[in-house]
Amino acid sequence: VNPDEWYVFKPTQTIISRKIGEKAKRMIYANNNNNKTTTNIIVSQSERNNYCLTDKEVLQLADWGMIIEEHYSKKAKKFKPMDIEWAKDGITGKLFIVQARPETIHANKQANVLEEYKLVQEGQKIVSGRAVGNKIGSGSANVIIDVHGINRFKVGEVLVTEMTDPDWQPIMKIASAIVTNRGGATCHAAIVARELGIPCIVGTKEATKKIKSNQPITVDCSQGEEGNVYKGILKYNLKKTDLKKIPETKTKIMMNLGNPEEAFSYASLPNKGIGLARMEFIINEHIKIHPKALLNFNSLKDKKVKQAIQKLTSNYKNKANYFVDTLSEGIATIAAAFYPEDVIVRMSDFKTNEYANLVGGKAYEPKEENPMIGWRGASRYYDKNYNDAFALECKAIKKAREELGLKNIIPMIPFCRTVKEAELVVAEMKKNGLVQEKNNISKRKNIQRNGKNRKDGLKIYCMCEIPSNVILAEKFLEVFDGFSIGSNDLTQLILGVDRDSELVAHVFDERNEAVKEMIRKVIRICNKNKKYIGICGQAPSTYLEFAEFLVKEGIHSMSLNPDSVVKTIIDVARLEKKLKRRE
Repeated sequence: VNPDEWYVFKPTQTIISRKIGEKAKRMIYANNNNNKTTTNIIVSQSERNNYCLTDKEVLQLADWGMIIEEHYSKKAKKFKPMDIEWAKDGITGKLFIVQARPETIHANKQANVLEEYKLVQEGQKIVSGRAVGNKIGSGSANVIIDVHGINRFKVGEVLVTEMTDPDWQPIMKIASAIVTNRGGATCHAAIVARELGIPCIVGTKEATKKIKSNQPITVDCSQGEEGNVYKGILKYNLKKTDLKKIPETKTKIMMNLGNPEEAFSYASLPNKGIGLARMEFIINEHIKIHPKALLNFNSLKDKKVKQAIQKLTSNYKNKANYFVDTLSEGIATIAAAFYPEDVIVRMSDFKTNEYANLVGGKAYEPKEENPMIGWRGASRYYDKNYNDAFALECKAIKKAREELGLKNIIPMIPFCRTVKEAELVVAEMKKNGLVQEKNNISKRKNIQRNGKNRKDGLKIYCMCEIPSNVILAEKFLEVFDGFSIGSNDLTQLILGVDRDSELVAHVFDERNEAVKEMIRKVIRICNKNKKYIGICGQAPSTYLEFAEFLVKEGIHSMSLNPDSVVKTIIDVARLEKKLKRRE
C-alpha cells in the first residue's frame, strides 16, 4: 500500500501535517476451513479516504517514540535516534510497540558535508512518486516484475519494479537508482535505498507500464518530496560544501521558500531562518481552490466547479476548513523545519489574473488592465469583497502559531500602499485573532541581529516595496514591527519600469542610485527606531557591490534563494571583515 503519513513536531508534540495514502488493499487473517492464512482484500473507496489512525493515536505513538528515544539516549549518554515499529490490534484496537533499533541512515550522515544535487537539463517527465533521499541517478531501465527475473539485472541499471522485499537486495546494491509502483516512505525499497545512498522513487503507480526496459532514464529526488523520472540521461551538478569552513556573519542570511516539501532538506543548509515564505505556493499547489468558492460552496451555480471542489475536499463538510487546515499545515511544516529561527510568512500576494486561475476563481475576480499594480496585497484584505477570504488566511496563521505551537511564525503584509491601509489590515487581523504584541520591539536592544532576546508575542512585518513605504517609513513603523525590502517591486516603482517587459529590461537595476538612496533611507529609519529591516531578493547574491552596500548600511538580514545561501554567507563574511578593518 501507499500509506497515510503524519509529521509530529517534537517540541510542541503536535501534528503539523498529514497525508492520506491510497491504501488500495487490506491484508486480513483468514480462517478458511481451519486453514489459517492471510489474504488480501480490496479496500472500499470511502475507507481509503479515511485515515487509518486517529490524531489521538498518532500522538500516543509519538509520545512512546520519544520515551524510547530518551531511554536509549540516557544509556548511550548521547542523543540516540531510534527506528521504531508499531502495530494496532485488529480486534481490540490497542496499539503496541513491536521493535526499536538504532536509526542509522540519518544518524550516520556526514554532518559537516553538504551535498547538493541539481539538474542542469530539462527533460520529459515519465512518472512521479515519493522521493527517497535527495540525489539524482541515471542509467538504462530494467523493468522486472517478478523476483525470479533478477538474474538479468546488470550493474548500474535502474531497477523498475512493482515493489521490493529482502529477496531483491542483491540487485538493489548494484542499481544506480530504484523506481517502484507501490510503497511509501517506510517501505522496503525506501529503507534499503536510504541505507545504500541510492536515489529511489516509490509509489509511482504506473512506472512498470510507462517505462520500458533498456530505456535511458534519469531519476531525480533533488526537488523535495516529489521525485520525477525523466526520459534520457540528463546532466546534473553535484556540489559538496564543507560546513566546518562556513563562517559566522553578523548579518543574518535567511532563505526564500514556498514549497513545504522542500523545507526539511533545505533546513540542513547554514541559515538563520526564512525571510520570505510565500503563501501563494501552498494555495496554488496544495489547496488549488479560490477561498471565496470554498466559502460559498453551497450556492455555487457552476456544476463542474462544484464537482472539482468536492473531489479535492471530500473529507470536509465545511469547505472553508479545508483551506485553513491545508494552509496551516503547509506553513507549520516550514516553521518546524527551521525552528526556533524566525519564519516570515507573507500573506497572499496573488494578482487578480492569478487568483482567477484557481478552481472557482473566475467568478470572483475582476479583469484588470494592469494587475501588477491593481487589486493585490493589503488592498484586498479589508475590502468587503475579500475580507472573509482573508479571515481564512488569518485563521491558518493563528492555528499554526497557537494550536500547533510554531511561535516563530511572523506574518508579513505585502503591497501596503498607505498608512491608513496598514491600520485597516492590522485591525482586520486583530478581528480574526491575530493580536499584535504591543511595544515589545522598542524595548529590545541589539534587536534581531543575533537571534537572541526573541519573544513569542505576535509581530507583524510589512513588505517595503512601494516608494510610499520609504517616504512615510516612520508612520508605517508605528503600525508594523519591521520591514522587509522587496527589491523587485521597489525598483520597478521607483524607476517606472515594467519588470516583465523585455523592451525595457535593460533599465531595471537594483543598483541604480535612486533605488539605493531609497533603500539607504529605510534601513537608517528602521535602525533609528529599533525595528527589524531585511531584504528578500537575489540582488545581494548576484551583485557583490550591492551586498557590500547593504552590509555597510546595517541591514539586519538578507533572504535569498537556497542555491545562493552558502556563496552569500562566504561573501558577506569577507565584506564584514573588510569593513571592520576600515573602521
